[in-house]
Amino acid sequence: MATVLDSVRAFFAHAAFTIDQENAGDVVARERLLDRVMGEARFRKSSEKLRCGRLPAEGLALVARDVDGHVIGTVRLWNVEAGVDADGNAVPALLLGPLAVDCQHEGKGIGGALMRAAITEARDRGHGAVLLVGDPEYYERFGFFAAKAQHLVMPGPFERRRFLALELKDNWLDGAAGLLVASGRRRVMPATRKAA
Repeated sequence: MATVLDSVRAFFAHAAFTIDQENAGDVVARERLLDRVMGEARFRKSSEKLRCGRLPAEGLALVARDVDGHVIGTVRLWNVEAGVDADGNAVPALLLGPLAVDCQHEGKGIGGALMRAAITEARDRGHGAVLLVGDPEYYERFGFFAAKAQHLVMPGPFERRRFLALELKDNWLDGAAGLLVASGRRRVMPATRKAA
């Protein structure tokens, strides 16, 4: 991961941001950023059903930081099963989202840098495909297309034209059909104390 992040940092050295792994200290800043950019509606999306109670895929929670170290962008990828193949075996994949950039920093290439870093890291970690729900006009430049996800469905309402996939390994989604199901690590909630 360090090599990927170093190359992204070098490429964007002229820019006023860096891409880094998300850490525990970023949680509050990330949630506030998502609240500002996406609002409460983000919790009603079909993608949220796959993220709820789960941890992001190992090494695939990234943030963009400004020169002062503040979180100004975020992207996470989540482990899912992308339906089943022709033999009935689950097809492992990743679900990307949410991708968000602070409104005051739009137009600086931060979203694109986060996407490229996330895709590169997912490929380097051996993942076969990434799926997302988003505007094709934005995501097609990264290789995401609806045709690759045509036989898959989200666990709730979604727009078919906005359900996109990118194969990181050739033909990974060939024959995959069915419902996306969360398959990642579960988030362990701290135990609460009972009143004595």
